[in-house]
Amino acid sequence: MNMKFVKVCAAFIAAASISMPALAQDAKTLDELLQMIQSSKISESAEYRQREANFKRDQRKQASELSQAKQSKAAEERRSDRLEQNIRDNDIQLAALREQRDKRLGSLKELFGHLTGAAGDIRANLTQSIVSAQIAGRTEFLDELIEKMSSDTRLPSILDIEKLWYEQQREMVESGRVVKFNRTVLRADGSQEEMEVVRVGTYNLLADGMYLEYSPENGLVSELARQPSGHQGGATDLQAADDGFTKVGLDPTGPLGGGLLRALINTPTLIERWHFGGIVGYVITSVFVVAILLAVWRFIFLQGVSSKVSAQLKAPGTANIDNPLGRVLAVSQANPGLDAESLELKLHEAVLKERPSIESGLSLLKIIAMVAPLLGLLGTVTGMIITFQMITLFGAGDPKAMAGGISQALITTVLGLVVAIPTVLMHTLVNGKAQRILHVLEEQSAGIVAGSVEGR
Repeated sequence: MNMKFVKVCAAFIAAASISMPALAQDAKTLDELLQMIQSSKISESAEYRQREANFKRDQRKQASELSQAKQSKAAEERRSDRLEQNIRDNDIQLAALREQRDKRLGSLKELFGHLTGAAGDIRANLTQSIVSAQIAGRTEFLDELIEKMSSDTRLPSILDIEKLWYEQQREMVESGRVVKFNRTVLRADGSQEEMEVVRVGTYNLLADGMYLEYSPENGLVSELARQPSGHQGGATDLQAADDGFTKVGLDPTGPLGGGLLRALINTPTLIERWHFGGIVGYVITSVFVVAILLAVWRFIFLQGVSSKVSAQLKAPGTANIDNPLGRVLAVSQANPGLDAESLELKLHEAVLKERPSIESGLSLLKIIAMVAPLLGLLGTVTGMIITFQMITLFGAGDPKAMAGGISQALITTVLGLVVAIPTVLMHTLVNGKAQRILHVLEEQSAGIVAGSVEGR
C-alpha cells in the first residue's frame, strides 16, 4: 500500500513539475525528489534576491542620472540665457560701430556705392568682351573689389581703385586694336586645334578665314557652325596682312553679343529657301525647266525658219520647199491656171498647214505661265494648313516659330511668280517671232492672189 502511494505521489509530482523535467528524470526515490525540490527552491530564492538587488541598484542609478540630467539642463538654460544676452549686447555694439563707421566714412560711403555699381558694370562688360579670349582673369580682382566694398570689415585700397580705372581704360584701348594671338579653337567637328586668332577690337574673332565666337560661360573660342557667306575672303586677307588697310566684314553689335552676325548666318540661302518649298516647290521648278527648254528650242527653231523665210523673200522667183514661204510659193507655181478665188483657197490652205509647226509649243508655254502661280498658291495653302496645325498642337507662344512657318509657306507663291513672269516674257518673245513669220506668209499669199487678179 505504501509503495503504491509512493508511486502515485511520484507520478503526481512529476506531472506537476513539467518545468523541471531534468530533476524528475534524475530522482530515483521520493526522498531524492524532495531534496532536489528543496535545493531548487533555495537556489531560486537566492537568484530572486540577486535580481531584486540589481533592480534596486539600477533604480538608484537611474535616479542619479536623472538628477544629473536635470542639473545639466538647468546649466544649459543658464548658458543659453547668457549667450542670448551676449548676442543682444553684440548687436547693440555692432550698430554703434556701424554708426561710427558711417560717420567716419562720410562722403566716401557714397563714393564706394558708385564704385560698386561701376565695378559691376565693368565686370559685366569684361565678361562678355571677346578681349577676355586673349586676356583672361580680368574679372577676378573685380569680384574681390566688389566684395570689399560690400563688406562691413574691409575697405578697398587706392591701388584697387586705380586698377579698376586701369581695366576700364585697357578695354577702351583694346577696342581699337587689331591683334594676333595663339589660342586653342574648338572646330565645328568637335576637334581642338591651336590656331593663330585675329581679334578685331571688341567686334570679331577670325582664324584661318573663319569667323569665331567666344563663350563667356566656359571661356571657349569655337568656330561658328555656319559661316557668313561672302565674307571669308576678307577674313583671310586680314589674317595675311601685316599693315595697311584691309576690307573685312565686321559685326558692329559684337560687344553686345553679336546679334547681327547671328542673324546673318541664320538667314537661309536661296538654295535653302528653295528647299523650303517642299514637293510643290520642286514641281514648280521642274515646270520652269520645261518652260525654259521649250522656249529656247522654239526660239532657235523659229530663228532658223525666219532666216530661211528672209532668204526666200530675196529670191521670190524660185520656190525653195525647205521653208514655209517657199512651200506656199510652190503651191501658187503648181497651179498657174486657177482663178483667184481657188488660188486664194489653195494658198490659205497652205498657210494653215504651216501654222501648227510654227505655233507648236506656244500653247504649252502659255499654260505654264498660267498654272505656275496656281501651283504656288496651292503650296502656300498647304503650308498654312500645316502651320495652323502646329499652332493647334503647340500653341502660338513663339511668334518666331509661327512667322517662320508662314514664311516657308509663302515660298511656293514666290516660286510660282518667279516661274510665271519669265514664262510670260518668253511666250511673248517666241509668239511674236512666230506671228511675224505667219504675217509674212499671209502677206505673200495675199500678194500672190492680188497679182493673179491683176494679171487676168
